[in-house]
Amino acid sequence: MTTSPVSQNSAADSPVRLQAVSGEGQPQVTPALEELYRGFEQELLVPLWTEIGDLMPAHPRSRAVPHVWRWERLRELAAQAGDLVPVGRGGERRAIALANPSLGGRPFATPTLWAAIQYLMPGEDAPEHRHTQHAFRFVVEGSGVWTVVGGDPVPMNRGDFLPQAGWNWHAHHNATSEPMAWIDGLDIPFQYVTEAQFFEFGRDEISDAERTTPERSRAERLWGHPGLRPLSAAPVTPGSPLLSYKWEYTAAALADQLLLEKEGFGGTVEPGHAAVRYSNPHDGSDVLPTLRAEFHRVVRGAETAPVRETGSSVYQVFDGSGVVTVGDRSWTVTRGDLFVVPSWEPFSARSEAGTTDSDEGGLDLFRFSDAPVFEALKLNRTQKDA
Repeated sequence: MTTSPVSQNSAADSPVRLQAVSGEGQPQVTPALEELYRGFEQELLVPLWTEIGDLMPAHPRSRAVPHVWRWERLRELAAQAGDLVPVGRGGERRAIALANPSLGGRPFATPTLWAAIQYLMPGEDAPEHRHTQHAFRFVVEGSGVWTVVGGDPVPMNRGDFLPQAGWNWHAHHNATSEPMAWIDGLDIPFQYVTEAQFFEFGRDEISDAERTTPERSRAERLWGHPGLRPLSAAPVTPGSPLLSYKWEYTAAALADQLLLEKEGFGGTVEPGHAAVRYSNPHDGSDVLPTLRAEFHRVVRGAETAPVRETGSSVYQVFDGSGVVTVGDRSWTVTRGDLFVVPSWEPFSARSEAGTTDSDEGGLDLFRFSDAPVFEALKLNRTQKDA
């Protein structure tokens, strides 16, 4: 005797729920169609014709929304956490993540990017660990903390950008009598959704040798000479071998671009807008496989053209003030403020920097994005709006 296979699911137990609706391009609603949909539900099937508008929209519709976080308030709350929350094993880091208001309370700035303020009290150590998530630190104010990457103590000072590819041992120590805050950027949401992450605890304490406070790390002494690649370089590993991109070089590059523009030789991406990308000195690629980092300076009175891009970005105001517009939202921003630009939302910035709020006479913006992922997958697209 032959029997038909019996489904393991009943329509009532299925997470799939289908509703027959009338509309252009949709089948006529009949009892037979309803019966078909119950069969789909029972077998965990979803027909494309009921989902195409959501799965294949005419342009990206990000789940994230534009939002701004004020540095003054972030730092105030981080200081309170410094008094209440230990930095050792357990929480592992005193890092407080930005949670985009439309992502259900998850600690994600965008669907692919993590951004957080990290706070270290005087004399504290953040214990050693490593993870597959690619990461960086950017310092908007202060000095006195050393991050120790693979045993190499790296100083952290205002304006410094410190990338660190995944699966490298790292710890932090504050060698001063003052607390220090900075921002962390990681690809945690991307690795979370792709289920690719690994994490491992390291030593609880770093050695006395790693507690030294050199002005230049070993990585900088080897790789920090413009245009010069050491012949002793080890085989290529993911991410930049240079562990600190110092502010003095970033500032000089931006100033020279604007001087060249003033002299009539170009050099800027648009009038009054200088910009640089942090790059891997080994081959000129992005500093991290999944994260791109840039620095922009917009001179007082200049305004950038609105630009849309696939993929998302997080910006931090390093210096100056101005008005930023993301989609239909606009905010006045000042030093330290962070804001999010979701995928395909138009972004522009107008500088209102003056002598009282700017060291360099412009609106200075640090930016990081998920652009390398989109470029690797050939999904990158850029559009300048009129």
